Amino acid sequence: MPRYEFRCRACGDTFEVNRPMSASSDPAVCPSGHDDTVKLLSTVAVTGRGSSASAPAPSGGGCCGGGCCG
Repeated sequence: MPRYEFRCRACGDTFEVNRPMSASSDPAVCPSGHDDTVKLLSTVAVTGRGSSASAPAPSGGGCCGGGCCG
């Protein structure tokens, strides 16, 4: 089940709520009982088994990366 992070505007506490995706935009009450909360934008780290060593390194390009700036 996805975990969503919220911040309470009243006390400043940050807390997490586990809920289905269908309820992701539902309001949350902070553990201290305040209902003035906001859902935070979470970053997701995705890891895989592949190696980044096999991916080609980015090459120059664009104006300054390609040497066209004079």
